[in-house]
Amino acid sequence: WLKRSSPCVWCAKRGCLVEMKLLSVPSLAALAPLVSALANASPVQKVITLLTDLEAKVIKEGEAAHATFAEFSEWCEDRHRNLGFEIKTGEGKVAELKATIDKAASEISALQSTIEDTSAAVATNEADLKAAAKIREQEVADFAAEEKELMEIVDLLTRAIGILEREARKKIGEAMLQFQNAGGVVQALQAMVEASMLASQDAQKLTALVQQAQQEGDESDEEQAPAAAAYTSHSASIIDTLEGLLDKAEEQLDAARKKETASKHNFEMLAQSLEDEVKYGNADMDKAKKNLAAQSELKASAEGDLKMTSKELETDRETQGTLQQDCMARSQDYESEMKSRGEELKAIAEAKKVLKEMTGGAEAITYAQTSLLQVNSAAGSALRTTADLANYEAVRAVRNLARRMNDEALVQLARRMASVMRAGAASGNDPFAKVKQLITDMLATLERDAQADASHKAYCDKEMQETSQKKIEKTAEVDKLSTQIDSMSAKAVQLKQQVAATQAAIADLIKAQAEATKIRNEERQEFQQNKPEMEGGLEGVKMALKMLREYYAQEGKAHAAAEGAGSSIIGLLEVVESDFTKLLAEMTVEETQAQSEYETNTRAFEIEKASKETSVTHMTKQAAQLDKSVAEASSDREGVQTELSAILDYSAKLDEMCIAKPETFSERKARREAEIAGLKEALTILENETALL
Repeated sequence: WLKRSSPCVWCAKRGCLVEMKLLSVPSLAALAPLVSALANASPVQKVITLLTDLEAKVIKEGEAAHATFAEFSEWCEDRHRNLGFEIKTGEGKVAELKATIDKAASEISALQSTIEDTSAAVATNEADLKAAAKIREQEVADFAAEEKELMEIVDLLTRAIGILEREARKKIGEAMLQFQNAGGVVQALQAMVEASMLASQDAQKLTALVQQAQQEGDESDEEQAPAAAAYTSHSASIIDTLEGLLDKAEEQLDAARKKETASKHNFEMLAQSLEDEVKYGNADMDKAKKNLAAQSELKASAEGDLKMTSKELETDRETQGTLQQDCMARSQDYESEMKSRGEELKAIAEAKKVLKEMTGGAEAITYAQTSLLQVNSAAGSALRTTADLANYEAVRAVRNLARRMNDEALVQLARRMASVMRAGAASGNDPFAKVKQLITDMLATLERDAQADASHKAYCDKEMQETSQKKIEKTAEVDKLSTQIDSMSAKAVQLKQQVAATQAAIADLIKAQAEATKIRNEERQEFQQNKPEMEGGLEGVKMALKMLREYYAQEGKAHAAAEGAGSSIIGLLEVVESDFTKLLAEMTVEETQAQSEYETNTRAFEIEKASKETSVTHMTKQAAQLDKSVAEASSDREGVQTELSAILDYSAKLDEMCIAKPETFSERKARREAEIAGLKEALTILENETALL
């Protein structure tokens, strides 16, 4: 047996693979009974046999076409379903990206508004701080001038009172001390200037103060008492008058200093508050700018992904529409093909029926006479030697061709030709028809093989090119998805790390705030305990000073009072009073500042905590979205990888089928052309000989 089979054939350009093996060509020896039967059969029987063979061939082709179309239909359904999944996934991704873009745009608008508002607030606070500093400078200058003037007055009054008291103790200037009104004080001061006890400039200042005090006293008396009693309050001595002026000056100096302390404290509080507002405003603005940059980057990335995803979605939709059209067209072609094949089978069956039913008698009459004539002609023929020569030439031509081409099939054909011709010569039958039929069958087989090889090569070229292109596209798609998955996974990990770090920072903030609250409570409790003690001590010192001053200021003491020691004690008590007052003021200022700083830090803590918690929520949501996108992309990559694996498997089959061949197409083509030419030559010899006969 000599087998010639064609490789796999790709059908209908749709990707359905059908392996169709051509019928094996039996050896010429095995075909001998069939050839003999056909030689003895009538033409009508031969036609019926050929119609039967054709009917079987059409049925077989229909079965093969049905299997091919079934595989193609399954492929269409799978492809349509996969495209539906891809389109659904793409639409969901487009919607998600649009939502991300809208949200980012909203965030960007809000952040821009926040930056503008914060910038305006910072500018306003800086301007307020500058204006407050300028006002504070003027207040400091005014206080310095006022303090200097009051201190000079206090010093002048103290010296004047000291001089008068000293002169009074020495019993000098008694006439001068007898003046009991403002005019007497002026004359006394003039006498002190003349006695070189007081400078003229100082006397002028004191005179002005006395006159101003007298004028204010007169105005007060006019409002409160009748005119007849206008000067009843001027009975005090000159020293009492000066001491009253001294007390008033000291009160004014103390009031000015308290006012300056309060103004300084208020300015420091205002400045601290404005500086904090500027500081936190700048911090908020920097944070808003960073968030704005991040949202802008997110929006740009989402817009790029949206553009690419929309393009891919549109391509999938177009592919789906084209696929549906192609599948419908192929289905219609298949239906038309099946209808045509049915009509062909019907025509063959009707032809066979007609031949069998209506040609029986004519066949018997016609071909029985023909056989008789052929027998008689063969019995009386005298061309046996010429036939033998033709047989020899035909067999020799086939043998030479088989030897030259090294083809075992041709060798077997030559042997069978010789055997058939010998048998025909011995029986007296015509050998040429049988031999020609053998050669014709071999020619048809070789031509079919040549045509199959040509179709196979075109198929291989086309399929290998398309498979290579698909492999490149799917590989690029897998690489793209892998890159996206790696990028999104890395970003998700980074976001989760940032979330953990931010949560740790929030915990640290809460811990620090709790510690600050604890310290503030302890400081407040200490201040609340110390303040009453300081106020009580200060009140006691003031009462002691009042009693001592009142005692030593009395006249006509019954014993020699220790006024020197008393003055020293009063001086020490005044120092203690000043220290107590200063410390109490400092304690109050420190407590106020500490409370203000605590409240400012608490507000900053709340703002920072809320900001970090918002960041944690946003980053957690982003990480979850990225994880979801990674899962979807991984699923997509798995599907594409499956398609790529199928393409690679099919590519390997193509390589095995189209590349791994010991003989090239051109070599096979040349060999078959030579074989066909040789067989045609042998057939020509027989036909020429038949014509002679």
